[in-house]
Amino acid sequence: MPTYISLLNWTDQGIRAYEDTMKRAETFAAMLEEMGARLVDLFWTVGQYDLVGIIEAPDDETAAAALLRNGGAGNVRSTTLRAFGRDEISQIVTKAKG
Repeated sequence: MPTYISLLNWTDQGIRAYEDTMKRAETFAAMLEEMGARLVDLFWTVGQYDLVGIIEAPDDETAAAALLRNGGAGNVRSTTLRAFGRDEISQIVTKAKG
């Protein structure tokens, strides 16, 4: 499955309810499962981003829908990157060479 790295920041609402962060993470993981995706890992970070999530989803549309639903709850804003693993980048490089 394609991998996505999501860089997340708490909104004002999200930081006010920081005590609920673990429950929100569990809810997010369950929602991803319902949509056919999965939360590979989630890290709480110090620095420019408050959290970093690694997500696998069957396609871009599923990933986007899940992140829209998550953002719609109002606790986080996300910037998400499509990540390519070693096998995928090998195929991409082969294709680029022609």
